Amino acid sequence: MSKHSTGMLKGTGVRMALVFGGAAVVLGLAGCATETNRVVAATQTQAAIAQATAPVPVQQRVSVSIGKFENQSAFMRGAFSDGVDRVGNQAKTALIAHLTQTGRFTAMDRENMSEIRQETSIAGGQLSLKGARFVVSGHITEMGRKEVGDKQLFGILGRGKEQVAYAKVMINVTDVQSGAVVASAQGAGEYALAAREVLGFGGTAGYDSTLVGKVIDLAIRQAVDDLVKGLDVRRWAN
Repeated sequence: MSKHSTGMLKGTGVRMALVFGGAAVVLGLAGCATETNRVVAATQTQAAIAQATAPVPVQQRVSVSIGKFENQSAFMRGAFSDGVDRVGNQAKTALIAHLTQTGRFTAMDRENMSEIRQETSIAGGQLSLKGARFVVSGHITEMGRKEVGDKQLFGILGRGKEQVAYAKVMINVTDVQSGAVVASAQGAGEYALAAREVLGFGGTAGYDSTLVGKVIDLAIRQAVDDLVKGLDVRRWAN
């Protein structure tokens, strides 16, 4: 084999090595996984935001026990439901959190009594429960979600889809001594997630199961703010 042929073979080998090496780098970059994270600030009630600048003394807080919070809407209560009120439990958790964050209420925990008694026994102490002046209960009266869409020129020019969730809640405050309902509040909210595709370009939105939790939290926040306003105006806790 001549030197010229040998040089051509070497050059071809180098070029092929560069091509395969570059392809391996590209595939390696394409196959890399990236991980990102960020902190999302939780939305608070207006009363909680006001409490941060002008806190109410602890002795002026109203003691409340959280009663039942039931989902009375048709949402997730069909024939194939397992009977567990997950939506109502979710609403109750949000209610306890938002009432406490306002700094106007002292919420009593009655659901974890066995755990509380166990920890008190382990600590060698004696359980001393504090009674509440009022019981706060609630209902989800309206709840639902739907998907709506539209097409432009039979979908050729574009299409859009919007997921909408709606909730309405009612909260009642009952005096433990008289049994009278001394205050009521309601809240309603709607959350929507929209996506649009134009000429094949744009984003698509899959089923977002978090919309239900978001809209319940929104309705609860509105009801809690309404309850605090009534506490200031009507002074039902005095």
